[in-house]
Amino acid sequence: MFRRTPRHRLYEDVVRQIETAILDGRLRAGDRLPPQRELMAQFQTSRASVREALRVLEQKGLIEIRLGANGGAFVRDVDLAPASESLALLIRRQEVSLEELAEFRAQVEGEVGALAALRAREEDVRELQALLEQAEACLHDGVTAWSDFCSADHRIHTRIAEACGNTLYAFVIHAVHDNIQRYYERYPLQDVAHMAENLRDLQAIVAAIAARDQAEARRLMREHVQRFTQYMLHHQDAVSSATGRKTLPENSDTTKESS
Repeated sequence: MFRRTPRHRLYEDVVRQIETAILDGRLRAGDRLPPQRELMAQFQTSRASVREALRVLEQKGLIEIRLGANGGAFVRDVDLAPASESLALLIRRQEVSLEELAEFRAQVEGEVGALAALRAREEDVRELQALLEQAEACLHDGVTAWSDFCSADHRIHTRIAEACGNTLYAFVIHAVHDNIQRYYERYPLQDVAHMAENLRDLQAIVAAIAARDQAEARRLMREHVQRFTQYMLHHQDAVSSATGRKTLPENSDTTKESS
């Protein structure tokens, strides 16, 4: 499967060849790579180069190393973990401002909404409507159901992304929504009025998707993100004024916000 490596930067060529084999489908998720000794023979390189290549591939999220009698290097399925973790680091370090997050979300999620209006299947619409019903039930229970309401909100956003028919958009939206709450958790909006307004936004967005109205879905999604951001900026300013300093987001999973 593999060819002899050139003599410069040997481990990088090992990485490149294995990565290419994974990306073009010759190696699939769950496949076990040959043992290190066999890889050394195929690449005609040293054990150190093979080990370094496997380390790099594992860091890239392309393989996982399993220990034990049935262990070895196995091709991983593509998942959101690496992108999600990178985004989480940016947010925790406050290298992405609230305004930048809002600008990104308004543009990307607006287009995702429009594409969902174009491409969503009837099954997608039914699932979105079921999620809206879950959110509405949480609203009836008030702020005691805040966490469940936020979970439904999160799932509606990501389900719209899945319905848009673009894998890259869906990947990005999942990564954003898996981490964006970390930035907001210092500025809680846990009240029934906010829940009701958020639900009305989502109901209107799903209705536009069901009606195949791309322009309306785009407009509503952008306005939804922008309105929420204005709330967050207001709370951010209030907290900063009260404390006399800039408030940093913490690595906490105790509070979520609907958005």
